[in-house]
Amino acid sequence: MIVLLDTNILIDVALDRKPFSKDSSRFMDMAERRLFSSFIAWHSISSFYYIVSSTNNNNETRKFIKELLQFVTIAPTTTKDIFYALTLTLPDFEDALQVAAAKACIAEKIVTWNTKHYKNTPIPAQTPTTFIRDINYRI
Repeated sequence: MIVLLDTNILIDVALDRKPFSKDSSRFMDMAERRLFSSFIAWHSISSFYYIVSSTNNNNETRKFIKELLQFVTIAPTTTKDIFYALTLTLPDFEDALQVAAAKACIAEKIVTWNTKHYKNTPIPAQTPTTFIRDINYRI
């Protein structure tokens, strides 16, 4: 299975945002064990860095990113993927970019807490809680 992680999952883990951090951390542990192929959008790195480094030390944030990239791959996007995102009728353009990145890496799911933002998109979204439950049935 191939999944795209939304930026909010990374932020939950890095900042230990309760109550989301528990299942976000469980999900990330599964990704690190490579129970599925994990991707993130290119722009997620800059968004993550901006948000987390304002709260945490810059060096800690960079360390988190380096560790993350040991088991998560950047979705292979190009200009055509941004044009695709522009065709989507999502209210938040950042979510459209996530969908385009998911499409580019052939993701089967987008894992996010904001599933309502991804209604009627070509790639379904699941919360970490639901994803963990579903993948545990497969294992």
